[in-house]
Amino acid sequence: MLILVRHGRTAANAAGLLQGRLDPSLDDVGVAQAAQIGEHLRSACAEPPLVMSSPLLRARQTASHISDKVMVDERWQEIAYGVYEGRPLADVGAAQWARWRADDHFALEGGESLAALLARVQPALEDLIAVAAERDVVVVSHVSPIKAAIAWALGVGIDISWRCQLGQASISRIAVSGRGPSLLSFNETSHLAESS
Repeated sequence: MLILVRHGRTAANAAGLLQGRLDPSLDDVGVAQAAQIGEHLRSACAEPPLVMSSPLLRARQTASHISDKVMVDERWQEIAYGVYEGRPLADVGAAQWARWRADDHFALEGGESLAALLARVQPALEDLIAVAAERDVVVVSHVSPIKAAIAWALGVGIDISWRCQLGQASISRIAVSGRGPSLLSFNETSHLAESS
């Protein structure tokens, strides 16, 4: 099983800012969410899972609540928002949003396109598929790479990411077998306490 975990909350998340490659730590809510993720996955997995993480601090902090042994893979870091990192979503103009939604190869100034994101995430998935067919593999990452993984599992275009909502500290699961990947669950949040 391939288990995809979105990191816990940061202050930038709480403020509605685009984080991208910025590297803030989890806030107090995010630390509590990470602990709940760790408790849930340790009880749900039959044996300790292999745990991979984005190199960004918020993902590594979340992963540390799942396992003491975490491997870092650069390919799982968040999409780059370029000049908009650290700024509110509303700062991105309507024309830019429309172009971004219509063109997988469009990138915000200094940022990364959805096509480029998928091109880096897909090989990371292919590197894990054989292992995930035999044991649980947890990947702690971010909204955009997880949506790219969902598109890969479903065999659809990356533009599906505009039609998916992925909550903070959520879990999604991709079953892996000889027939290939299949989406088992998306955006699980029942493991989180009401106060999170």
